[in-house]
Formats: sequence, C-alpha cells, structure tokens
Amino acid sequence: MSKPTPEVYEQGKGMDAHNQAMREIRSRKEASYDPHEPTRVWLDEDNTPDGVKSSLTIILNTGGCRWARAGGCTMCGYVAESVDGGSVTHEALMDQIDVCLAHEADNAEEPADLIKIYTSGSFLDEREVGAESRRAIADTFADRDRIVVESLPDFVDREKIGDFTRHGIDTDVAIGLETATDRVRHDCVNKYFDFADFEDACAEAATADDEADADVEAGIKAYLLMKPPFLTESEAVDDMISSVERCADVDGCHTVSMNPCNVQRYTMVDDLYFEDGYRPPWLWSVAHVLEETAAVDAIVVSDPVGHGSDRGPHNCQECDDRVQKAIKDFDLRQDPTVFEQVSCECELTWETVVERERSFNQPLTR
Repeated sequence: MSKPTPEVYEQGKGMDAHNQAMREIRSRKEASYDPHEPTRVWLDEDNTPDGVKSSLTIILNTGGCRWARAGGCTMCGYVAESVDGGSVTHEALMDQIDVCLAHEADNAEEPADLIKIYTSGSFLDEREVGAESRRAIADTFADRDRIVVESLPDFVDREKIGDFTRHGIDTDVAIGLETATDRVRHDCVNKYFDFADFEDACAEAATADDEADADVEAGIKAYLLMKPPFLTESEAVDDMISSVERCADVDGCHTVSMNPCNVQRYTMVDDLYFEDGYRPPWLWSVAHVLEETAAVDAIVVSDPVGHGSDRGPHNCQECDDRVQKAIKDFDLRQDPTVFEQVSCECELTWETVVERERSFNQPLTR
C-alpha cells in the first residue's frame, strides 16, 4: 500500500511509538485492490433486538480507515485490503453495492431482513463514504427491516443516522470500542478515544431514536476485543466481563459483540506472534465470558473468526469446532446452558493458564 502518513486529524492521538511502528509494518503490503469490487460479502443469521434475522453482510472497499492510515490499532490489518490513494468514487462504491445485491440474488431465496455494512473503518466518515453515497445506500436498502453501519464514535451524529431512519429502517451503529477500560484501549490497542466518547455516541443514537417515527429504532452495537496484545489470559477475561457489563449499562447500547482477537497480517500483533509474544485467546475464555455476562441487559454475542487455527482463537484443536458451535448457538438463543454440553481435557490446561500466566511474559501455551 502507499506509505501511510498521519493527517492533521490524527496528529497527537494515540501512542506515537505505536503509530510509528504500525506505519512501517503496514507499508510492507504490496497488493492492490479493485475499487469496483467489495472486499467481502456473505449471507448469515444475526440476533437483533427484534429477534433472529437473515442477514447480508457487506464489507465495502474504501480508501481505508483514516486512523489506520496514521498507524492505527495494533491488531487490525483490514486497512491492508483497502484501495490505494485514500478515497473511492461514488460510482465505484455503488458498483460494489450492485455486486453484493447480485450475490444475494444468486444465493438467497429472498432478500435479507438485516443489512450489515462495514468499511474496515468508519462508514459515517465522509472521507470514506461521502454523503451522496451514504444517502444512495439508504435509498437502496429502504425496503429492508434493519441496517447496521460501522463507525468510530467521532463521526456518529443524529443527522447521519437520520438518513436511514427517515426511510423507516431500524438503524444501528457498530462502534469498535474494543474495551471499556481506557488504559487498555490506549496502551494495548492504540485507539485514541475514551469511554466517554462512546457514551456520547450512544447519546447521539438515542437522540436519533427519539427523533425517528414511533415504529423506527436507532441504537448502538458495541464491538469489544477479547485479548488485545500485552494482556494475560486472565487479564483479558476480567477486562471483557467488566467491559460487557459497562456497555450494557449505557443507554442506547442494546448489543455487545465480543470479537476474539485473531492474528492479521501487517499488524503489530502479527510481529509479536512470530516472536512467540502473543497467543490468541482460548475459546474456553470466550465461553466463560458469555456465561458470566448472560444476565446483563443487552444482547451479547461473539463470532470467533478463524477459530481452531493457530492464528485464531483456539483450544486444543480436538474440541474447537464443538465449542465454536456452542458459541454460535448461544448467539442465537442467549442461553448459557449450551456450554454445559461441551467439555474437553484441555479445560484443565486453560484453567492453569488463567491461574498462572503473568504479565510481561511470553504466553504459557501456544
């Protein structure tokens, strides 16, 4: 990719040492991408405040997250898949939407009720997706029940959310909060904003909800990161439990999605992994957090990407698929008893790691 550089917006945010290291790591990427093709598109099912809905997930190929181009988060390699140059035209973005609609028509019996649109950055940042494109996308999906768009809290405001709610679409903004602990977010993830900024974004969504028609909803979906670098397994578990509980207590936040960290290319986590300085979280840790937070006043879900692989959340390989299936079952049913149906000898190893692993050390297991 073209050499990332901080812009005025990013200067003075995050840890300078992290940003400098991340810019060097990201500059190693040499692949280029077609601005008329989405990064990914797939069909699935998701739990929403209105129940389980069929979903179409779209990852638009934009010019990339502006924070990632300044250096960005220690674990996120998605900017490596973005188009060089920092921007994509309105026409190209709408071509990507057409590709996704064609994929849906070819692979689904009927249109999905839920549309999820990600940019690996901020859909509401008008440098990534301009106002013209945002409104055209709102028009395109005006006949669907619900839409989720992704954004940093900086760009969340009631007017942008209103572009969707005015069409009668229930609208959620997914925010990559990563953790409710400011120290962990700043020092381990290298994300510059505070929990208070997340609360402000929730307030904007709540206002948009108040201003929308009575039968239309607007809210926030918090994305948390299970086990960023520099935390032990037990520290990561404790931080996740606390973070889920704090997010669920914020007015306007109705869903918390816990994303176990996986090792992505062109990231600081990738470099640490190859120096034996990082192990992705255990799936037992994911299950434990879901069990411990099942009673909070929010939908809590998790989607362990790359489960069972060395670079993704995993146990011993023998039980990974069974635990992953239980996690998926919990996502849809919100019933913690699903985890009583899975067990494995490696649970003892996990319990030992949680008890004995210490900070500023290499992982006890790989």
